[in-house]
Amino acid sequence: MAAETFVQQRTALADSADIAAAFFTGLSDASRLQIVSILLTEGEKSVSELVERLDVTQPRVSAHLACLRTCGFVSSRRDGKYVFYDVTDQRIRDLLRTAQTIVQENAGRIMSCELVN
Repeated sequence: MAAETFVQQRTALADSADIAAAFFTGLSDASRLQIVSILLTEGEKSVSELVERLDVTQPRVSAHLACLRTCGFVSSRRDGKYVFYDVTDQRIRDLLRTAQTIVQENAGRIMSCELVN
């Protein structure tokens, strides 16, 4: 019985780690991170407004927004021919602030890591 419980716990932990890794992968692209930051700072934006701000092509911004929407980071709202996007969960603001502090404190080590660069 104890062995089964251990295996179940280990499986649950692995599943949880996979989901957490997928969560952070959703934010691992610089453009997606910039999109979320803009939406947090300035509020709801259309695709064309984001294209203008990021100096990235419309198809690329749309693809990033689709990823962010699928992962649950942003939601969309149609108003006529325009689609507007906003951050779904404001706790992401706290997450990004914490991450920014950690990045600032560890920037040199992060940039020297051969596994992520």
